[in-house]
Amino acid sequence: MFKSSLSRLFLLGLALLLPATVVQAEDPPLLRASNAVRVLQEVMQAPDKAIPTDLLRDAKAIAVIPDMIKVGFIFGGRRGEGLISVKRPDGTWSDPSFITMTGGSVGFQAGVSSTDVILVFRTERGVDSIVHGKFTLGADASAAAGPVGRTASAATDGNFKAEIYSYSRSRGLFAGVALDGSALRIDYDANAAVYGAGITPRRIFEGGVTHVPGPVVNFRDQLEEYTAN
Repeated sequence: MFKSSLSRLFLLGLALLLPATVVQAEDPPLLRASNAVRVLQEVMQAPDKAIPTDLLRDAKAIAVIPDMIKVGFIFGGRRGEGLISVKRPDGTWSDPSFITMTGGSVGFQAGVSSTDVILVFRTERGVDSIVHGKFTLGADASAAAGPVGRTASAATDGNFKAEIYSYSRSRGLFAGVALDGSALRIDYDANAAVYGAGITPRRIFEGGVTHVPGPVVNFRDQLEEYTAN
């Protein structure tokens, strides 16, 4: 009887997870870019919750994953789609590459939540990994919850060991998001749809693309605005 109940719960969890994953997979790239701009604006316009300006100014890369879906019912999963831009040698921000973020968990949990995620890369190591296609938080680079407030000190991990600071804004039954073990991957299909077939992440980051659509340019311009001073 108990085993049968567990099976039903597992199937219900899958039924919840799969539609959410399909919705995320069908998110058009330009809509994704517009949503990422919205997330940046909303976060940075809240002084008590904004990312510290000095942390943004010194960042090597910034990723924004809007509306990341997390579903849990004994077995959990999460998936999101976003963008990442890197800091060029001259201090300007690159055109963004499209990315996906996925992860999973097991435990007694239930609920569906939508979470906006921002990752601030403090070193080049994580940037180099994502350029090659895949990057895992906590394995390829250490991650920690980031400080909030424009004048906050970027020292929440005590010894300044975290290579990535993570921020999340959650709605639903989950209070937050556990990022260790989450995998970031280059979304080659979205990049091809926006920039053209065969365009590599490195070429995007180094300024080798033309005819960049407005919503994608807006993402880069927002980063320039928030890190100008």
